[in-house]
Amino acid sequence: MADEWQVIIFTLGVCLLSTLLITPFGLGLAWLLARKKWRGKAIVEALVTVPLVIPPVATGLILLKLFGRRSGIGAFLHDQLGIEIVFTWKAVVIACAVMSFPLLVRGARVGFEAVDRSLEDVARIFGAGPWRVFFAVTLPLAARGIAAGVVLAFARAIGEFGATILVAGNIPGQTTTLSLRIYEAVQLGQDATAWGLVAICLTIAFSAVWISERLARRSAA
Repeated sequence: MADEWQVIIFTLGVCLLSTLLITPFGLGLAWLLARKKWRGKAIVEALVTVPLVIPPVATGLILLKLFGRRSGIGAFLHDQLGIEIVFTWKAVVIACAVMSFPLLVRGARVGFEAVDRSLEDVARIFGAGPWRVFFAVTLPLAARGIAAGVVLAFARAIGEFGATILVAGNIPGQTTTLSLRIYEAVQLGQDATAWGLVAICLTIAFSAVWISERLARRSAA
């Protein structure tokens, strides 16, 4: 059971880290998509959504090619910075981040679109600059939608499997997440372990989705 708890703690840690890493970029992109009109916007919207509609293993293969030692990015990170990505915990973080990023952007975008722009205009009339308007008015008013997106992104990261197993593998004690451990337990005939981990996943996922839906509805209201 100690091994299972290690997997649970590792999964929660990498998913939390991946969510924290994508949040600033997700908020910036969500604000641009919600508030600005610019050339290529439709293409960016499509690219953001792509990880949700293509097989996760396809995303994993793309990440494997991007961060493998034979690629430009992977070679630079390894040769110049001494950073290994593929088949390490860093690859798990990247896979979770890529797969959950679209959900964060969608939730945050809904939050920004729900903000009454007249309140921002009032702040500008009283002399507030763009950054102060964003942090003092826009961000607090969009907070529930943003929180809903963040929670849903975290839940998606918890359940990530396809991209992770391709770019990070299933290395015990190093890259094994909850979903990978469930798969392994089923393969080994460890039904009790598999069902116990499934129950934990369901609890985390249900709680996250429930919280996200509550926040989204309050934001819309």
